[in-house]
Amino acid sequence: MAEIILQTPRLRLVTWEPDDAGLIQALHSSIETTRYLSGAAPWSRERAQERLQTWFKEAERDGTSKYKLLARADGAFIGRAGFSLLGDAYELGYSLRHEAWGKGYATEIAGALANWFFEKGFSDRFIAFTHPDNAASQRVLTKIGMLPCAPVVIDSILCPTFEMRRPLSA
Repeated sequence: MAEIILQTPRLRLVTWEPDDAGLIQALHSSIETTRYLSGAAPWSRERAQERLQTWFKEAERDGTSKYKLLARADGAFIGRAGFSLLGDAYELGYSLRHEAWGKGYATEIAGALANWFFEKGFSDRFIAFTHPDNAASQRVLTKIGMLPCAPVVIDSILCPTFEMRRPLSA
C-alpha cells in the first residue's frame, strides 16, 4: 500500500509500488517529456524499472527520493517529484505528464516539497537544475523562491542551477 508523503489542495505525493514501472515508462514515453532529461530520448521499460529500483534504494538509504504524483480528485497519475542526493547536496526534481503541463502542478508540488524538506530537517539547503532550454522549469524554480547559483555540468551540458536555503527563524 502506497504511503502518503504529502498533500496539497490538488495533489498527492505517494510512495511507488513495485509494479509501477509502466507508469514511469508512460511518463517518459515521448520526446516532449524526455527532451530535457539525461539521454533526451523516450525511456524503455527496462530504464523505467531501473529508475524505480534506484528510487526505492534512495528512499531507504537517504530517507527521501522521487515519489509518485497523483491528482487528489481522482487519483490520476500526473508524474513524479521529490529529492535525490546529488553529490553532497539534495536535488529537487519533478517531471509531469505532457497532459498535465500548464496547470500549475509543478509550482504547487515544488513549493510544497520545499516546505516539507525543511520541516523534515534533511538539510539547510537544496538545489535544482534544469536544461538550459527549459525556461518553464526555470520559472517554476524562481516562483517558489529559489535563487540562481553556480551552474552544474550534467551529461556535458552546463545547466542553470538554483538553490533554496532554510528560512531564518524569526
